[in-house]
Amino acid sequence: MRFVEETGSTNADMLALAEQGAAEGTWLRAARQTGGRGRMGRSWESPEGNLHCSTLVRLHAGDPLAHTLALVAANAVHALIAPLCKGQAQIKWPNDLLVDGAKIAGILLERAGDAIVVGIGVNVAGHPAGLDRPVTSLTAQGAPETDAGLLLERLAHLFAHWLAIWRAQGLEPVLTHWLLNAHPAGTPMRVVQPDGQVIEGAFDTLDRQGMLILRLANGDTRAIHAGDIFLI
Repeated sequence: MRFVEETGSTNADMLALAEQGAAEGTWLRAARQTGGRGRMGRSWESPEGNLHCSTLVRLHAGDPLAHTLALVAANAVHALIAPLCKGQAQIKWPNDLLVDGAKIAGILLERAGDAIVVGIGVNVAGHPAGLDRPVTSLTAQGAPETDAGLLLERLAHLFAHWLAIWRAQGLEPVLTHWLLNAHPAGTPMRVVQPDGQVIEGAFDTLDRQGMLILRLANGDTRAIHAGDIFLI
């Protein structure tokens, strides 16, 4: 594992390392990020004490679809934080981890050729204020004082476990576990798509490509490929 006190973005650094030939399984953690990124170009606050890290997956022939590595990462992060939180930890499609409805962690995938960089941020010691949605941290959830470096050691083992399943057994067991730990079927949600269109419905399931299936009020279903999800 690699560690730096401060960087702009561990994902950007890992993409550069990938171009230099870094091997699958390389991890990079920063104590602080000055340019942390979330999905759809948002900034991710990255103060010292929280976990900011990225890892690298090299795609092999026959691997499941690359974007489904977000489900692999979500399973690993859920297994990391759920035992530490007094509230209920749940996965929210596509890339968030919530505790009692408040965001505690996020995942960002970026690709360069056969390299998929998986960025993971976990609010450990603190969380930002003034956002448009509730947020929390492990400290706020009553977790014992935890070092981000120790959390990463555990996370790396969990991610390797789920990556091996994804690669050897395909997406089905990953999906099954994801669904067991996600918002249940029937959860009302609002989807804001990248073009600004807003769709409301209820969570139904994920399809075999990891897309969200939304059940509309008239009973029809719609596959959601991208967008912001708000539980309502």
